[in-house]
Amino acid sequence: MSAAHPASQVRRTTPALSASGLTRRFGNVTAVDGLDLELAAGEIFGLLGPNASGKTTTIRMLASILRPSAGSAQVLGLDLVREADAIKRRIGYVAQHFALYPELTAYENLDFYSHLYGEVHPARLTELLATYGLERFRDRFAGQLSGGYKRRLSIACALSHDPELVFLDEPTAGIDPVTRKELWDLFYDLATSGKTLFVTTHYMEEAERCHQLAFLSRGKRVASGSPAELRAGLGGRAVWAFDADHDPVLMSRLRNLPAVAVVNRMGQSVRLVVEKDFPQDQLRELLAEWPGAGEPQPVRATLEDVFIALTESNS
Repeated sequence: MSAAHPASQVRRTTPALSASGLTRRFGNVTAVDGLDLELAAGEIFGLLGPNASGKTTTIRMLASILRPSAGSAQVLGLDLVREADAIKRRIGYVAQHFALYPELTAYENLDFYSHLYGEVHPARLTELLATYGLERFRDRFAGQLSGGYKRRLSIACALSHDPELVFLDEPTAGIDPVTRKELWDLFYDLATSGKTLFVTTHYMEEAERCHQLAFLSRGKRVASGSPAELRAGLGGRAVWAFDADHDPVLMSRLRNLPAVAVVNRMGQSVRLVVEKDFPQDQLRELLAEWPGAGEPQPVRATLEDVFIALTESNS
């Protein structure tokens, strides 16, 4: 199992997926609004956004499950609308919620899904069971598996026909950190082998593992780039941090300071995203009133700082 980070590899230049102005409406509600995206082959692409930002709708459109209301996309060189059936034969899709047959065993689910795409290769199914740690659950009903192993089985089924592009909608939600790390090692291996992965996630540490990212807010793309590019993309804003015990009055006072865009507590630390004209002296004077508050210092922005700043400013 490889632990190499995919971002250390040489990027491919041929797009595996490109979208222009992709839009989806449900009645009067616009769930995805004029989205532009491009994925390079063999990379892991992460789509982030708060709940109801349009992530699942985007992934379902690009997987040819939902028809776009407007815009266009090319998936593996195929037109998203005119060649939807051909696209489905060459992609894998893992839904956010468990979508397999609980009354079938792990092997029967794999066998069923591989039959949907043509000839079945039992050796490949056995290999997938081994790769995803499912050998001992081969004959167990899928509905009896734990949440983590249900997710492993869902991913194995999506890979049963050896797709070129795999859509993973929050593939590690609700599973333990060890299993999450093991799955990401396998995702790296898939990217190394030339497959392209499109992942939605709420975990900032997972976003750091992706080659490229896009942030959605209210159906619109508000930022995109590599993790390093996004960390540097606060538009002239800076991040200050200090330690302090939680005090609702202090948090309220901080939010009312001039040029403070975001106040975010992380354990004992308080992080402020501030504008260029932020009055540092006012912050120090305010903290001097609170016994035990640490000295504020400028710190390196994290993806969470950027994510919160962008989504709050577009909410």
